[in-house]
Amino acid sequence: MPIYDVFNGDADGICALIQLRLAEPKESTLITGVKRDIELAKQVPANEPASVSILDVSLDKNRDAVDALLAAGCSVFYVDHHFPGDKLPEAPEFTALIDTQPTTCTSLLVDQHLGGRFHNWAIAAAFGDNLNAVAEELAAKAGLSSEQSEALKTLGVCINYNGYGSTVEDLHFHPADLYRELVKFSDPLELIASAPIAWQQLRDGYEADMVQGLAAPVLTESASSLVVKLPDEAWARRVSGVLGNELANRNPDKACAIVTEKADNTYLVSIRAPLNNRTGADEVARQFPTGGGRKAAAGINSLPADQLDEFLSVIGSFWA
Repeated sequence: MPIYDVFNGDADGICALIQLRLAEPKESTLITGVKRDIELAKQVPANEPASVSILDVSLDKNRDAVDALLAAGCSVFYVDHHFPGDKLPEAPEFTALIDTQPTTCTSLLVDQHLGGRFHNWAIAAAFGDNLNAVAEELAAKAGLSSEQSEALKTLGVCINYNGYGSTVEDLHFHPADLYRELVKFSDPLELIASAPIAWQQLRDGYEADMVQGLAAPVLTESASSLVVKLPDEAWARRVSGVLGNELANRNPDKACAIVTEKADNTYLVSIRAPLNNRTGADEVARQFPTGGGRKAAAGINSLPADQLDEFLSVIGSFWA
């Protein structure tokens, strides 16, 4: 029976699959892409029974494809923390671990499922998903030193950074290739200590792009929101997500958004709810046709230029 692993190209999706395949090694076809490429299940052929694991992409955005897979006799294992829609499939071949609480992520759900067998990968993913308080608490409970915790944070953030871009050509590594490099290590601390070339390239790219991102102009700022604008350049598309996390960390009472210009006269938008009120980002994003995400972090894939003012009004008032 064919085996497919479908996963988001960010830190959470990659680290979730790393844990799963370290625990249950399988030769599978990998289906992933840039972080915003979330309708991934439709890439799995629905013409024969198969074993399909789907990690860190919204069931709501993939429901038709999942229903088709189940109708074709596939078994589907679904783990996610995004909005799943109003009702889950009721097929016996469908197994789901879904939790939309803003203090969890897909890798943490897989970690619980596996009894913490590869716990440090889950901690790195939580840092990458900007669940810093959660990750720090887990690291402390695991007996990690502050240096080890900080190392996992850097790794998680850099893996997450690699997932952002309009196309895989924007990225330093295709997420599937990055997964293949990382899954060689059962403990991410071993990876960091050995400093493979791929890790060095990713870390150096992140540091260079963040210097430019932190110097970007502010589009608008109020007591409850901060919006920064980035140009239509590869470095800007790469850094947009992690820059949003960093701005949120620096402004915990404000919703933060990164508005990145696109060649087709639209904007790519990353939204972060205030760290002190981690809810509502998905509600803001879903007010626009290509918006979606989770309570703490969401995005709009293609915001028309003539709707920019409307978006600024919505984000400026939602948390006011």
